[in-house]
Amino acid sequence: MNNWGLWLIAGIVSLLGGLFALANPMAATLSATLLAGYMFMVVGALTVVSAFQASGWGGRIWALLFGLVMFLMGFHLVGEPLKGTLTLTFAAAILMLTAGLFRILMAFAVEGGQVRMILILSGVISLLLGGMILSNFPQSATVVLGLFLAIELISNGVSLIVLSLGSRKAA
Repeated sequence: MNNWGLWLIAGIVSLLGGLFALANPMAATLSATLLAGYMFMVVGALTVVSAFQASGWGGRIWALLFGLVMFLMGFHLVGEPLKGTLTLTFAAAILMLTAGLFRILMAFAVEGGQVRMILILSGVISLLLGGMILSNFPQSATVVLGLFLAIELISNGVSLIVLSLGSRKAA
């Protein structure tokens, strides 16, 4: 990391963005929904374009269908961000419950007490978070995605700042 200063600036911007999102989680939730919508639209359009480069009709048809679904899903999120927020929040809760369950099941398949305990703890946390979201759904939808975005930006910012300062010392 030769440009530690750029990494430091990126870390500070990410940290400040996370703090801003934490201060106004509803605005951050709508921003995250719109960002997801635009990303789905881009990925969908690129998938449709790449479908014409696929060999054989089977792969081409699946790529076209997948691309169209992605694009339409993104269009829905951008066109109706409040409804999209509900959908994304519900999907996040289901994913957390599923991931938590799989982590707990995986814990019993690994050997080693410490790894098992970490997997169980991580799984229980995911189950609790998913349950908390669903227990207060749809009211939780107004802030959940914004809080997730805030936590991610803060975590990313802190890690970039630490990495940049560490690489500055090493240089």
